[in-house]
Amino acid sequence: MKRRVLMMSAVSAAVLSACSQKFQAYNGPEVTSVVINKSARKMYLLHNEDVLKDYKIDLGFAPDGPKRFRGDGKTPEGTYRIDRKNPRSSFFLSLGISYPNMADRAYAALHGKEPGGDIFIHGQPNNTRAKGKDWTAGCISVKDKEISEIYAMVNVGTLVTIRP
Repeated sequence: MKRRVLMMSAVSAAVLSACSQKFQAYNGPEVTSVVINKSARKMYLLHNEDVLKDYKIDLGFAPDGPKRFRGDGKTPEGTYRIDRKNPRSSFFLSLGISYPNMADRAYAALHGKEPGGDIFIHGQPNNTRAKGKDWTAGCISVKDKEISEIYAMVNVGTLVTIRP
């Protein structure tokens, strides 16, 4: 009986430890914008003009050029906002990006196609590990430890600029 209680206590401690690592607190300057430079594979969190943090990123499986259509494997380019936080993501944690905007929708409609959607900044897949470079379907991916930090620092409504 004691052994079972000890085992359950150890499991509970491990779960609590994982939760505390997943959700962090942030007390620093407000992140006023996120800038993603696709060609450099870098993401920057800024407070006005000051870079607070930078991260190495992975992109969609066909990263060159802007996202135009559903399934093209490209990461969007343009100006968006963080429009949601997903604590139950399939990718550890995730922050939604407001793609497609009106211009993205108009371009796709002009070509008789759908623009796609569900673009996120996220961590690694929950059940498997990502393999290689630029493996997402069009999202921006960082390490799990990094998305925990980003998730704490970036608020819904934050401006996101994605550059070529």
